[in-house]
Amino acid sequence: MFGRQPDSYIKKKEYKYLEILGQGSFGFVKRAIWIKREGVEVAIKCIKKKSLNGQEQLVHDETKLLKGLDHPNIVKLFDWFESRDKFYLVFEIASGGELFNRICDEGKFTEKDAIKAIKSILEGLNYLHQHNIVHRDLKPENLLYKSKGDDDTLVIADFGIAHRLKSDTEVLTAMCGSPGYAAPEILNRIGHGKPVDLWSVGVITYTLLCGYTPFRSENRAELIKETTKGKIEFHHQYWKNVSAEAKEFVTALIKPVPLQRLTAEQALNHKWITDTDQKLVEEFDISKGLKENWGARRKWKAAINAIRATNRMKLMTSSSNSEEDEDQDSTSPTQPSTISSTGDQISHKAATSNSTAPSTSTALSIGDENDEDDEAYFST
Repeated sequence: MFGRQPDSYIKKKEYKYLEILGQGSFGFVKRAIWIKREGVEVAIKCIKKKSLNGQEQLVHDETKLLKGLDHPNIVKLFDWFESRDKFYLVFEIASGGELFNRICDEGKFTEKDAIKAIKSILEGLNYLHQHNIVHRDLKPENLLYKSKGDDDTLVIADFGIAHRLKSDTEVLTAMCGSPGYAAPEILNRIGHGKPVDLWSVGVITYTLLCGYTPFRSENRAELIKETTKGKIEFHHQYWKNVSAEAKEFVTALIKPVPLQRLTAEQALNHKWITDTDQKLVEEFDISKGLKENWGARRKWKAAINAIRATNRMKLMTSSSNSEEDEDQDSTSPTQPSTISSTGDQISHKAATSNSTAPSTSTALSIGDENDEDDEAYFST
């Protein structure tokens, strides 16, 4: 027999639940209407408790960290509640899409546009660091637009592994982040703090300006070596129309020694952000590389999602013995299916075989180690 629902479960009645925006290994995300707030649209992240393996405190830590944050470039947590088997985190909805996807879907993208995007990220990051919070997983998938407007706000999302430092001297040691974007001190487990976020901003900026990541090996050990060395190249074909200030900015962030990197505040005051010749940065469309290389990766993701959808349909037709969701939510999804690693690799290689990045490795192929992170589905 089931026990009684937690007291906060009564809040579930405040929302009208709509379609599933996405799902992953920890649960799913639904679009919903907040009835109590006059029909405000929200995204509700539903986390299955059994998937946490007894580490429910992680969710409590995330909600506690997010509850006190209020900045236009940080995704807003409105509320949270729980049932017997799930946690429900109620976020503002960011329906404008991921940063890189938006660029691929639109026309001209200039260095001026890149400056605007990176400045938004840095303003949100500077706010976090002023509150002693290290994000630790900045990557393109976690940078979302609030809506589809041309001049809309870019927000930082996914605080699942963020950490609030207890002091300025606290050193973190957990292995975390995403390969290709994680700083060398994380990969080598030598202790880390706020500078890891600036390294990630450097990698994101590099990728935004040319279309491929600076560290691209598909072998994990080789990727760690590349990252630890921290050597970056500005290949003429992709960087010929990018300003010297932009290259200086990237170089000032992608430094192997953490204390040699710019802080978020210093990065905001860098001349690329504040003083770049606007005529130069407005003139050239720099989106070609990103559209070529990131677009191939999107085809791979679409292929994998199609396989997942097919498997879910098969599961639905043969789930007579499956466990029913205890919350009895009429729109609850089936259990997410598991895709074999072999299938992923075949689809990946087929979709990216025409990549034109300057490497035998596929550009951007390692930047999203787990495509099923729930926060990645705040965009629609």
